[in-house]
Amino acid sequence: MQLTRNQPLEPAQSALLYIDVQNFCARRDGGEFKDISKAELEDKYGWFFNRLEAETLPNMQKLQSACRDAGVEVMYTTIESLTKDGRDRSLDYKITGFNVAKGSWDGKVLDAIAPGDDEIVLSKTSSSVFISTHIDYILRNLGVRQLVISGLITDQCVEGAVRDACDLGYLVTLVSDACLTYSQERQDHSLATIRGYCRQVTTEELVAELAG
Repeated sequence: MQLTRNQPLEPAQSALLYIDVQNFCARRDGGEFKDISKAELEDKYGWFFNRLEAETLPNMQKLQSACRDAGVEVMYTTIESLTKDGRDRSLDYKITGFNVAKGSWDGKVLDAIAPGDDEIVLSKTSSSVFISTHIDYILRNLGVRQLVISGLITDQCVEGAVRDACDLGYLVTLVSDACLTYSQERQDHSLATIRGYCRQVTTEELVAELAG
């Protein structure tokens, strides 16, 4: 049998993982942007939010629905400390100044893709979900071999998850129009950089694959 990343999903052995699609960093009034003016927000992040709201988030919703219908496990990770003061955060997050307090509004998944009552949500305190959570243990308990990744930010936490999942032996599918970073240039560069680690498909292609 030829080894290849380009294998269609087997729903019973697959999971969809949303990375950091949360109030903190995916809303204009989220905590990541609390210290900047509306003018600066528009100047630095206007493209990102316009694209997120018009295309990326609707694609995330389509993926969620298709995966649920096909019996694919749907999971979520959010940046959120295990403590209120964030003393458990990674050194990198402390330097960056990220502290999403335990139980806070900032740590909640966006309402637009709200988790179901029996779907798994993992709090993480590092860029890669595989470093600061026990997701690998959970995925193996679920019998998952194929991991579909969607989320924010493409060239940061999403890339980290793709690379780590690949190295741990998962077949990774990245949905190219259901992840986003802060500019088209960065988005294109990230997708090109990690193409060697994963299969890349569009939302439309994956939805059709699951329906078929």
